[in-house]
Amino acid sequence: MSVLRTADEHFEGLPEFDFSPHYLTVEDPELGPLRMHYLDEGEPEGRPVVLLHGEPTWGFMFRHTIAPLVKAGLRVIVPDLVGFGRSDKPADISDYTYERHVRWLVDFLTGLGVRGAVVLGHDWGGLVGLRAVTAIEGLAAGYVATNHGYPTGDMPANDALRTWQEYAADVDVLDVGPIVARACRSPLPADVVAAYDAPYPDESYKAGARIFPALIPVTPDDPSSGAVRESREILGRSTMPFLTVYGEHDPIAGAADAMFQQLTPGAAGLTHVRLPDGGHNMPEDCGETLGEIVAEFAARLD
Repeated sequence: MSVLRTADEHFEGLPEFDFSPHYLTVEDPELGPLRMHYLDEGEPEGRPVVLLHGEPTWGFMFRHTIAPLVKAGLRVIVPDLVGFGRSDKPADISDYTYERHVRWLVDFLTGLGVRGAVVLGHDWGGLVGLRAVTAIEGLAAGYVATNHGYPTGDMPANDALRTWQEYAADVDVLDVGPIVARACRSPLPADVVAAYDAPYPDESYKAGARIFPALIPVTPDDPSSGAVRESREILGRSTMPFLTVYGEHDPIAGAADAMFQQLTPGAAGLTHVRLPDGGHNMPEDCGETLGEIVAEFAARLD
């Protein structure tokens, strides 16, 4: 078993990303110690806001979301999931499972002592983030869903998801930057596209990015289907404030906001948002607006 670590020089000079790196090590029973990178900005004693990226992105996606949250007196924590960004990258596709991602994130958040947070999940960040929220009592005071679903496998994958799963599994070169750009509503500058490629010097670093689509439960007997059902049952009884902020132009998860609004009592009475300038990668399209919305949501939790 091999674990790769992207050299620091790959992250030098990234556009609008002048943040200090922080690291926390989680212990995996099979893989050993794994170093997770995170940003930690704002007021240390402020309410934590945890921003969880999806696939194949990394914490860079939230660079414009951070400033409005810091201005509001919040502590902003932005981890890179294992296999992404500046975090360690197990090199074998078989090293990644949904359950391992949940365990890594739970250990990370527990290790930082995060309590009473606003947790925001985007794409796969939501699929692991909600598992953590419903597993750790007191972790979250509120949740913000951004362009993600919460599939149990009891419903078949839609055509867009199926196409993405097949592409990620079969393509010879997974062009991360261009893939991210295609899921944005606005064109990305070349240096921003390159920043999404920065964590991956070659294909050997992309095992986590390549396998993530295949880990989404798409059949009722998927190894993680039962755990997601249990988590959804907890959400179905929860009055924790649950906000949805979705980019309108999303063929993969664009309708999931309505599902969450019906699923959890905590969504009732909130002003849910659809951003007309946002695609699937809405935090890239509308990052500052997202930060302002989340800051207002956090203020109402006090």
